[in-house]
Amino acid sequence: MHDETRRAIEADVTRLIHEYVWANDAQDWQACAALYTEDAVFRRPSGGDPVVGREAILASFTARPPRAQRHVMANTLVEVVSESEARVKSVIVLYMGDAAEDGLPVQDPKSPLIGTFEDRVVKTEDGWRFAERTGGLDFRP
Repeated sequence: MHDETRRAIEADVTRLIHEYVWANDAQDWQACAALYTEDAVFRRPSGGDPVVGREAILASFTARPPRAQRHVMANTLVEVVSESEARVKSVIVLYMGDAAEDGLPVQDPKSPLIGTFEDRVVKTEDGWRFAERTGGLDFRP
């Protein structure tokens, strides 16, 4: 594989991560779910059973109560496996809280949470999508 192709894949996959974070913080659950393959597997950083399939992932997002949140992704490292598959590691910092009457959220005392995501992404006809997304916390809340 040419360096130019590898760098383009790294950029496209990094953009996928950023698109996901922006949609997640906007609580645009349809947009988040659309970034998964139909048969994707999602494991939340907070644990629990894996969520399997795009529709189930969407349902898991819409079932959550609304909250104020801001995800910060850092140290994203893309390992290109082929022209249609990559593995990704990222650090996540999650600030969260409840909305306040004055409009600014009140930060949750357990915030921020710090963890990691390990992803397997694949190229589809719609672009790069998450086939597997596994989150984990690095510190107990």
